[in-house]
Amino acid sequence: MQITEAPIKATVSPSVHPATLTLPDHKQLPDSDGTFVKNFQEHPQSIVLTSSIKPILQKLHPDGHYCIGQDSGIYWRLMEPPEKGAEAPDWFYVPNVSPLLDGEYRRSYVLWKEFIAPLIAIEFVSGNGAEERDATPPSETEKAGKFWVYEQAIRIPFYVIFDGFRGNLEAYHLLDGRYAKMQPNQRGHYTIAPMGVELGLLLENDVSWLRWWDESGNLLLTGDERAIAEKQARLNAETIAEQQKLIAEQQKLIADQATLAQQQAEAIAIQERQRKEKLADYLRAIGVDPDAI
Repeated sequence: MQITEAPIKATVSPSVHPATLTLPDHKQLPDSDGTFVKNFQEHPQSIVLTSSIKPILQKLHPDGHYCIGQDSGIYWRLMEPPEKGAEAPDWFYVPNVSPLLDGEYRRSYVLWKEFIAPLIAIEFVSGNGAEERDATPPSETEKAGKFWVYEQAIRIPFYVIFDGFRGNLEAYHLLDGRYAKMQPNQRGHYTIAPMGVELGLLLENDVSWLRWWDESGNLLLTGDERAIAEKQARLNAETIAEQQKLIAEQQKLIADQATLAQQQAEAIAIQERQRKEKLADYLRAIGVDPDAI
């Protein structure tokens, strides 16, 4: 399956003079903007997305060259402070890059040190969704809106906005340099063709979760769900094996009982024949023809 790669447009703020510039890398840039997680669902939701998609990504990348970011910074523009030139999607995936850089796991994703943009970025709505849909261009002193950055600067092919509070999901696909709103398929899912998967909502205990499905509409299970399913499958197999063993034992018992009944019938028949023979011998002994009786 071919993974498409988008060109990267990392920019340098005009306030930084290129002649005196030494470009920082992921070790030198902050790996956090100091903000806290805004709701309790964000962290488990990221884990669900990562755990359930890993078997798919391992098939797409047998060499292990892919990167997943969870609330990690993507630096696209040099600014002061550096955080103004970064966005931190709640979840994103980059194909065909090593998860390690300089011998250690990436602290952030620095576009001026990379050649491949993320394929998909997902934002979890914490307020009314205005921040995630903000298409405001950047200025000398202000950050650009998330929507503008993902569309115009980083050029991420797929951008997804998930509102767990309201159970809403929006997906955008970069076409001709602009985000076009995607339409769900017949299952109500959004197809992410380069990954061979679909994204949709699953309602559990009145809570909406963002989940992956395969192209046939089968839910991709998390590691815990796979372990439970495998355990249940083992238990089912053991139960079936035990039932088959019990059936075999019952069938053997029935066969043994039938054999015993046949043996008993044969023994009775022998006894009856012997009784008749003895009687015939006695009658002959007293001068009576048994055949004439």
